[in-house]
Amino acid sequence: MHGSQLPEHRPPGTTASFIQTAPCASQRHPSALNPSTLLLLAVLGVIGAIIGIELLVRVGVTPNTSIVGALAAMICARVPLRWFRAYRSVHVQNLAQSAISAATFGAANSLLLPIAIPFLFGREDLIVPMFAGVALGMLLDGYMLYRLFNTSVFPASGAWPHGVAAAEAIKAGDQGGRQARLLGAGIVMGLTGSWLGIPMSAFGTAFIGNVWALGMLGIGLLLRGYATPLFHFDISKALIPHGMMIGAGLVALIQVGVLVLRDRNPPARATRTPAIASSLRFGGIAYLVLAALVALLSGLWGEMSPGMLAAFVLYAAAAAFAHELIVGIAAMHSGWFPAFAVALITLLIGMLIGFPAVSLVMLCGFSAATGPAFADMGYDLKAGFILRGHGQDPAFELAGRRQQLIAAMLAFVIAIPVVLLAYRGLFAKGLIPPVARVYVSTIQAGVAPGILHALLVWAVAGAALQWAGGPKRQLGVLFATGLLIASPFAGWALMVGIGMRLVIGRLRPGAKSRMEVFAAGVIAADALTGFCGSLIKSR
Repeated sequence: MHGSQLPEHRPPGTTASFIQTAPCASQRHPSALNPSTLLLLAVLGVIGAIIGIELLVRVGVTPNTSIVGALAAMICARVPLRWFRAYRSVHVQNLAQSAISAATFGAANSLLLPIAIPFLFGREDLIVPMFAGVALGMLLDGYMLYRLFNTSVFPASGAWPHGVAAAEAIKAGDQGGRQARLLGAGIVMGLTGSWLGIPMSAFGTAFIGNVWALGMLGIGLLLRGYATPLFHFDISKALIPHGMMIGAGLVALIQVGVLVLRDRNPPARATRTPAIASSLRFGGIAYLVLAALVALLSGLWGEMSPGMLAAFVLYAAAAAFAHELIVGIAAMHSGWFPAFAVALITLLIGMLIGFPAVSLVMLCGFSAATGPAFADMGYDLKAGFILRGHGQDPAFELAGRRQQLIAAMLAFVIAIPVVLLAYRGLFAKGLIPPVARVYVSTIQAGVAPGILHALLVWAVAGAALQWAGGPKRQLGVLFATGLLIASPFAGWALMVGIGMRLVIGRLRPGAKSRMEVFAAGVIAADALTGFCGSLIKSR
């Protein structure tokens, strides 16, 4: 369904919807604080937090659970009791998928991972200060994406592949008909490919995202995967991905600044939250305050000179903010966000600056906490944007977006006590997020000779590529993202998908929307397969 079309105007063969997807003048968006909805969100928040921390420590990954939340709401909607009637709304189902995914990424990536770093470093006294800082950072992370969504930096028209997949799955469950058949075909293909070990989310993303950005991501994935077996050259050990991301990231931040200057006069009929400049100013000040709070609570003021302490606070705030924006840009264009790798880059720069080891521990955890919740919020808001009629009713769109923010914040708040109750038992059993060991070993190893030269050389190359592509294509950031991820099969899946998209687009120019629905089914199936596979591995 598109725009303000009503259910009775559906094409032949479709079934009646529980409610209309697009808004009408008299429609009000369901409230996240409605008792029945609030209960569902709270339950999904607890489940999502448990799933996130369990899979991160046992498998090393955090799955996207938004499809799981949507399916849970759809199943509840079929219960023939009055209490469950509200779950028939596609907008309530959108709130459900927003809550469970926020809890999953918040508990695992934003809370548990950072506090594992001081634990492994042998400074358990720093866990509480770290937890306080990253918990506040997580809340700020989600709120910042809410403010920046549908601006020129993070437009609602951006790809946000997992958000498209969630929205199309909800629409298909509500409407049936041709869209459901297309989505079902994509699900069958996604399940088959995932069973064969093919990264089908990459294949599906190829039909949704920017072709230039995804092409560079695919090239990066293939180079990282085949450089060692073909050329006996390890790209990662040579720090090429890290240097490329530093250069590309710096230019991307400059491009964001240019967009801020151009955004002085936004359209009058815009479904926007506050302007970019005020949002970035608010975020910069907030991260500066949080970085100072972390330094104060952890006692770094007693271990560093005043000048070094001021430099640490400034750099920690800048690193967290930059990490958030870079991860968000990569997620918007490709569905991939190299949060762990970008946090490692900020750590390497901190080591080159010369911060003491203890401050590097706090820096790494604080930086790693930002980004995942930010990117995940973007997926959820994109799903809501589609379900609410692509912003045709600005008031309804903004009201729905506010309810999604409430749902996500509720999930974040629920994730905090879940992690507090769970982390001691997990750490005592040796269940530690694997990437935390990488961060700690990097800090303990120190700066290797020649690292600065290598980073600078490849930073120039990354900066040039990012500048050449411009802010809409993000060539440098996506190429560096591919180089940071060791998954050559994903590169092949992406390139094959891009090739098929170009051929179909040439033969059938009007097939774009149908390709996106099919791709959404592929991505949804891959997410479900990955989720179930991770659960099996954890047991």
